[in-house]
Amino acid sequence: MMITLKRLIPRTSRGFAACGLLLLVFQILPSMERSAVGQSSRPGLGATLFDDDDGYGVTFRTWAPNADSVSVAGSFNGFNANSHYLIAEPGGWWSLDVPYVGVGARYKFVIRNGSQVLWKRDPWARRLTNSVGDPLVYDPSDYEFQSSGFVTPQWNEAVIYEMHVGTFAAMPGESVPSNLDACIANLEHLQELGVNCIELMPVNEFAGDVSWGYNLAHPWSVESAYGGPDALKRFVDACHARGMAVILDVLYNHWGPSDLDLFQYDGWSELGNGGIFFYNDTPRADTPWGVRPDYGRPEVRSYIRDNALLWLQEFRIDGLRLDATKYIRSAPEFGVEIPDGWSIMQWINDSIDASQPWKITIAEDWGDESWLSRTVDEGGAGFGSQWDGVFLHP
Repeated sequence: MMITLKRLIPRTSRGFAACGLLLLVFQILPSMERSAVGQSSRPGLGATLFDDDDGYGVTFRTWAPNADSVSVAGSFNGFNANSHYLIAEPGGWWSLDVPYVGVGARYKFVIRNGSQVLWKRDPWARRLTNSVGDPLVYDPSDYEFQSSGFVTPQWNEAVIYEMHVGTFAAMPGESVPSNLDACIANLEHLQELGVNCIELMPVNEFAGDVSWGYNLAHPWSVESAYGGPDALKRFVDACHARGMAVILDVLYNHWGPSDLDLFQYDGWSELGNGGIFFYNDTPRADTPWGVRPDYGRPEVRSYIRDNALLWLQEFRIDGLRLDATKYIRSAPEFGVEIPDGWSIMQWINDSIDASQPWKITIAEDWGDESWLSRTVDEGGAGFGSQWDGVFLHP
């Protein structure tokens, strides 16, 4: 609210003397005027902390090309959907710098499309209260790794143990899943077995607290029931201190099916399908487990490739196992190939080879496709190895 002083001069034609009346006028400015004067010039997607000569706070940015407007509501403004409107950028992006917001602040984006008012969790949220809760502003630099100089074991020396976090350290009779910190306490057992590489089943935020993890709800967040992002960093740190590599199972063949705020994210879709992050045609839109990302859309391609690099760079994960790659490269139920799916796997592997060539990538295909593990230069997908489904289920 802003108070302005305004001098009113009465009309003399009505017989009043020409005297001045001083009135206090309470003027409520439009929301967009109150929140910002322009889009952010700072980098970052989702919620990115800043602290520079102009002050401190958070840059909020999201992609919603079909939105009429986007605002951010959170614990810093009483979850007021009309307080902080983001400013449109080219390409369907929206951004806003909000001062004085810090780590742990809760928030959601409010997207308006016609008559729709959609309260959405941030696609780039790094931490969540739970799969249906609020994103939390997160500082990825808060955790300081203690181990250094770790070298990934050679392939011919790797003894791999596949771990499900929720059950690995669970106590008999307990209904709640174990977490990453509890798993650290049991690593000595694996050392005694001679294990030098742990392959984690998915740890992305999934629907509910108890799951194998293949019902992914939020690709950029670590499951809150497992302890969140810093717990994963502690786990990797502890493994490296014991000479163990960590490979992470990631899902790019499907997302969902439940608690998936990416679904119809900005209110647009075709034929009732997934909207901007997903294919919207019948052959490619769905998989047996959830909706298929649109590998041909540049923003979605970057979303996936950047996600793969996130685990390897920020979390110091030593390799990735891509789940069900057959459903990335094709829609087998319809006999339809998806060339963009093949090329995004090539891009992921090329990006890893360019920055961290010692990192491991594994394709779980179930299609006995030898070209997956040929080099990109040869036309292959560039994986270092394959999960042998034919051996597992002859």
